[in-house]
Amino acid sequence: MNSVLRIPLNSSPEQFASLRELQQAFAQVCNALAPLVQQTRCWHRVTLHHLAYKQLREQFPAMGSQMVCNAIYSVSRTSRLVYQHPASPFNLSRLGDKPLPLLRFADTCPVYFDRHTLSVKNGQLSMYTLEGRIRFHLALQPEDEASFHEKKLGEIVLSQTATDRFELSFLFLTASEGNEVSADKELDPGEIPEYVMIDEAA
Repeated sequence: MNSVLRIPLNSSPEQFASLRELQQAFAQVCNALAPLVQQTRCWHRVTLHHLAYKQLREQFPAMGSQMVCNAIYSVSRTSRLVYQHPASPFNLSRLGDKPLPLLRFADTCPVYFDRHTLSVKNGQLSMYTLEGRIRFHLALQPEDEASFHEKKLGEIVLSQTATDRFELSFLFLTASEGNEVSADKELDPGEIPEYVMIDEAA
């Protein structure tokens, strides 16, 4: 069974500002890609990468290449939720021939990381920001430390909490799971992620 480890980040004001800046920039990349999804009705991650990666890198030169890949993943993943999930009011079967609504990502949207942009070793966390890597000390329980060595890591997500702090969520997969994390079972009936606005008029 999949498991999630959530770790709050005790950030300094400077670190918080760096993470907030990255979050806002990540949302900008997602919003630059969303119209392409709407126009082409394509949100397959690999296909999107081929269609948009070069242009996004040119448009957002300050964003690292791997973070652009992670933004493409975020848009692909969110599009699956909005356009494919049976409970979504914007499921393709309900839309029929109508144009797809445009997804708009709030500047508080989650930021996805991967093993190239974030690492945990000996209780030290190192993560990418636009201003270089920042580091945190993690007080991990032995069983949590073991998960990083013994389990397959599916997703790493940075998000803001209700108390205006940042936390990281690590999703560990069972051996039977594939490389691509499925979002199909993560939507309650009629629920759209709060960080996504649906623009039906666009």
